Amino acid sequence: MGLDAKSRAAFQYRDQFKAVGYPALLTRKRFILATCASLLFISFTCLATFVRYTSNPAARLETESVDGPRHNIARPDALVDPFGPSSVLMGEPTISFRDNLRSDTQYITSWVSAGWTNDVMTYINLIYLGLITDRVPIIPEFIPSHIGGHVPPIPFGEVFDVPRLRTELGKPVLEWREVKHPSSTFVDDIGCWNTWEAVQYREAFPRRSRIPGDLKLDISYTKAPTWIKMIPDYEHDQHSTFWSLATLAFPSTREASLVPPLPSPEHNLSLPPDDHLLCYDYLYYVCAHKSNELEFDYSPAWRYVGKYMHWTPALEQLADQYVRLAMGVAESAPIPAFISIHVRHHDFEVYCGGLPVQECFASLPVIDRRVQEVKEEIYQRTGFVVNHVIMTSDERNATWWHEVAKLGWFTPDHSETEEKYGEWYPVLIDAVIQSQGVGFVGTDRSTMSIIAGRRVESWQSGPTRLVKWGNPHSDDH
Repeated sequence: MGLDAKSRAAFQYRDQFKAVGYPALLTRKRFILATCASLLFISFTCLATFVRYTSNPAARLETESVDGPRHNIARPDALVDPFGPSSVLMGEPTISFRDNLRSDTQYITSWVSAGWTNDVMTYINLIYLGLITDRVPIIPEFIPSHIGGHVPPIPFGEVFDVPRLRTELGKPVLEWREVKHPSSTFVDDIGCWNTWEAVQYREAFPRRSRIPGDLKLDISYTKAPTWIKMIPDYEHDQHSTFWSLATLAFPSTREASLVPPLPSPEHNLSLPPDDHLLCYDYLYYVCAHKSNELEFDYSPAWRYVGKYMHWTPALEQLADQYVRLAMGVAESAPIPAFISIHVRHHDFEVYCGGLPVQECFASLPVIDRRVQEVKEEIYQRTGFVVNHVIMTSDERNATWWHEVAKLGWFTPDHSETEEKYGEWYPVLIDAVIQSQGVGFVGTDRSTMSIIAGRRVESWQSGPTRLVKWGNPHSDDH
């Protein structure tokens, strides 16, 4: 029987396939596998290029023709952290700070030189001044003026939780190490306002600080107008006001206030105050209404900035370890509520006016009276009895510490703190512990106590007291 055309074609195909033989078949399989591998490689290459193109702004900038400045291009990482460095900087830290500043953004900075807690207050003022002038604050490091120049500075962001601060403020906040590379040796020229000579009459030069040298800045200072001083012609107060300083950030007042600047020390340049990066020599003595107002509940700098400056999680965890060790609390057990105390003695002796320190400083029974007041107020508010008290102090007298222990109060053991963590950490750990109390008792006129009290009030909703001192009856009430 004959085959139709379709059947013949099928047999011919089988015959041809059979005639190929094993070697030829293997070659064809290799060809097919090679083709598949090539297609797979091309697919992965295209995918990788797409991912790089869409996730890396630098890659786009290399391949696209862009009209206008590069910094006007929105970065994808800014969508993740809308207030992070990438939202207000050109990119990673640069050799010169100017290469990292965006032309559509204005900035503000200042320096510190007054002891750690005072420097914290200075940076609070700086950030608040940035808020009211619509400028991005750039925060320098903390310098070891209270512990000795041999100790390296510590970055602001190793003490305070900057990402949380930005989020709670709803505004960008930068550190200098995010702007200019810390190892840069390039000296930037800049003009700044000299406020110090405008508010005090003892020193005929801008406020001195090591920070401009650390940042490799050569500064030409312009003396600020004397009307920034809150109390004119009064030598015993050095405060200016936020809004008097803020006016210098705006064109009309800035132009009207310019005087011949002081040449910079290194390059001998005379520069007007920089408008892109506004800078002041010193912002510790600044207030809205009253000198030293951070201790008052209305303080705008505290209400809008200070209360959002929380410790880093790492620092809080370290302080928790010290509290657990002091109280004998297991790692797995919760830390009992406690009242924290800060007693400042050592550097206040110079204000005792010749009185023996035993008569000048408040005695432990006087301090305990304040502790009992705080306990009672907590009980009246909450019905909760607080049985634990932790004492922090710079006192060096072993007998005094023995009397503290006899009261049943706990103390953090700093015998190995410097060796383990560095010389910054005794004061940092104490500050965290002070802020963790459900109530607080501090030392009158101590800025460390004042800020600790504000933290307890804002973060723990706890009652606070400041113990007066100066003579045996100072805290009678």
